Amino acid sequence: MRGRAIDVRKSAVLLIGAVVLTGCNDIDAAGSAPSKEAPKGTPSKAPATPTPSPGHRKLKPGAKGPDVQALQRRLKALHYDPGKADGKYGPSTQTAVWAFQAVNRLKQKSTLSASFWKALDAPKEPRPVAEKREKNRVDVDLKRQYLVLYKSGSPRLITHVSSGSGEYYCAKDRGATVARCRYATTGTGDFRTGRRASGWETSPLGQLYNPIYFNGGIAFHGALDVPMHPASHGCVRMPMHIARYFPDEVGTGVPVHVRRPR
Repeated sequence: MRGRAIDVRKSAVLLIGAVVLTGCNDIDAAGSAPSKEAPKGTPSKAPATPTPSPGHRKLKPGAKGPDVQALQRRLKALHYDPGKADGKYGPSTQTAVWAFQAVNRLKQKSTLSASFWKALDAPKEPRPVAEKREKNRVDVDLKRQYLVLYKSGSPRLITHVSSGSGEYYCAKDRGATVARCRYATTGTGDFRTGRRASGWETSPLGQLYNPIYFNGGIAFHGALDVPMHPASHGCVRMPMHIARYFPDEVGTGVPVHVRRPR
């Protein structure tokens, strides 16, 4: 009888140990903190890293879901245009993200992590680029590659752009018989919007969508390629979904300030 009692006690101890071990495995898999009801004397374990909430998980192009849709709506509310709030992290959302990062002095990248979400909770206003601050104007920051359209003294639209690459190139101007060589730069200064065209316009350097000229042959225009870096021959490229309505928002004779702030 005594031997049988000892065997029963051993079985009970082994069973309890198995339950405890199984519980730890479930806790680790769930990513939760260890149970407060763990038996005394059990070695403490560091809490597992909590899983980010849906609105603050890492996002990168191609991501889908309600948290992407929430991001799009938030950007839209802050006057950035990520395109349709469809819950898909595509090119339009990506360029809006770049503009937000530029205004908030964050490193421009497509993968969104903790620093981005923190800035999104407490966003900064874009800094005026010039001393002249007309209520209706366009500010262009060449250093950070973004544009701000002001209406009635407040930002109406903030968008990523791509300006002159600085590369040396040669091309014939309209009516010229000899090619002229120059650097692809977007000049700084104070200008006003002038001539415009609807739809695609063919220039000596390529096609421009809905161009609005503000400095000679330099224009705001839509382009199929608006990379993170300066890449144009001197014009200010903007995403196509923004270029479609930008002319409706900007009249003729509107001040344009182009700067390269520190």
